[in-house]
Amino acid sequence: MDTIDQAPARRRHTTEDDPRWQVLVSRTHVAGIEFVYGVITTGVYCSPHSPTRLPKPENVVFFDNAAQAEAAGYRRSRRAGSARDVVAARHAKLVAEACRLIEAAEQAPNLSGLAEQACMSAFHFHRVFKKITGLTPKAYASASLRSRVREQLTQSRTITEAVYDAGYNSHSRFYEASQKILGMKPTQYRAGGTDTDIRFAVGASALGAILVAESAKGICAISLGDDANALVERFQDQFPNANLIGGDPEFERRVAEVVGFVESPDMGLNLPLDIRGTVFQERVWQALREVPFGATVTYAQIAERIGMPSAVRAVANACGANTLAVAIPCHRVVRSDGSLSGYRWGVERKRTLLEREQAPRR
Repeated sequence: MDTIDQAPARRRHTTEDDPRWQVLVSRTHVAGIEFVYGVITTGVYCSPHSPTRLPKPENVVFFDNAAQAEAAGYRRSRRAGSARDVVAARHAKLVAEACRLIEAAEQAPNLSGLAEQACMSAFHFHRVFKKITGLTPKAYASASLRSRVREQLTQSRTITEAVYDAGYNSHSRFYEASQKILGMKPTQYRAGGTDTDIRFAVGASALGAILVAESAKGICAISLGDDANALVERFQDQFPNANLIGGDPEFERRVAEVVGFVESPDMGLNLPLDIRGTVFQERVWQALREVPFGATVTYAQIAERIGMPSAVRAVANACGANTLAVAIPCHRVVRSDGSLSGYRWGVERKRTLLEREQAPRR
């Protein structure tokens, strides 16, 4: 084995004076302190939370990360795998607690407060939270709020009940949040979009008819089909009392953008979106938006990316509930064997979209 670099410059006076030694002794996590430690007598390095016997302080050298330890000639402990499992389980528990705090809060807790609750630095907590949930804490809070407001507006007998059932102590905060979330007043949402303007237009593409609709918040529907009239009828069912405004020349340029993206997907699509879904659905949809152009993923991989590996069927259902074709690219999800599965707008359209994205660029 190569000579171990004991890295004396990394020590502070003595090992026992170093705050990392106290973390190692107590096996607890302290916000802002991340490291691994090497054991001079064995030549291995471990996480401070590894289920290993505590070495003598004179045999310990600290490193900021595993890469530094390996560069100094140390090898990973055989028990590191079980240690990673312990850390992963601990992180999952802490993130679950943070999610409950977010979902119960009238206003989204700030990042520093959530990180402090989890005994992590804000940076580390942000990274761990996104890895497990697929969303940043801020995005999770927004999705949770959207879901809660929509649910209560449809279930509560009155707006006042919805205010308190959604967890708000004042009407002003509820109205401010609900209008931002819904793109309309709560009374309008409860009435199926009464007096709400939604612009829409239907265009033609190589994939057939395409309907694009936009609320005050952003694009709320992109639908594909063979029959333009059928697309319009299905969209009307979502907001039967809304003011559907068609034939707007300015808005038809929006449709042209979407059609152009369908025809030449490498040009990209950058439009404001009005995303309407549950917290889980929005986690799935965000993960889909992060799938690179031309790539495919499986339902199982998406489930893993959002930290819920057993939720494969639920991921498939979330893909099927997507109302924003191509903008949220659920066409990039395939079965584990690589074959194409169901697609809301037809498997052949899915095949065509993938072939266009994967075709060599000229």
